[in-house]
Amino acid sequence: MVKLSNEEKISFFKKQIELEKKIVQAAEDSVEDMENKIVKELILAIALDSKKHASLLEVLTTMNTSFEPYINEKSLDKIAENIKKHIDLEAQAIETYKELLTKLELEQEKMIVQVIYHDELRHHALLKRLYEIIIKKEAITEADLWDYLKDDYIPQY
Repeated sequence: MVKLSNEEKISFFKKQIELEKKIVQAAEDSVEDMENKIVKELILAIALDSKKHASLLEVLTTMNTSFEPYINEKSLDKIAENIKKHIDLEAQAIETYKELLTKLELEQEKMIVQVIYHDELRHHALLKRLYEIIIKKEAITEADLWDYLKDDYIPQY
């Protein structure tokens, strides 16, 4: 297997970021005058995934360029407070979606709510780990972040 150099990876990630942005724009353009709300929202949901993909590619670009292994000391308390609020909101969302799943009968509704529920579980796990790191004032290394992403955020890999 031929491995990519750092420069090749960065170039690839940047091209993919631009592609993902084009996908978002195409999705938004395609629904601009759409009257069918179901199709419109499903296409916009795909666009949001593409925005997420671009953000994750930005993470990879940063990991291969200018990764900063720490968070500014004076920002820690505010960041920790905001992440704690986010964790609490995610926990609330998890509970409400879990409850909703027990009350839905239509398979299409269950399928969509299940996707949301699993996203919330991943978000919650990642935020909790980031919060632990921040309140302990640990240095966040590239290896640490990758481990948390792999185990908590994208566990299927």
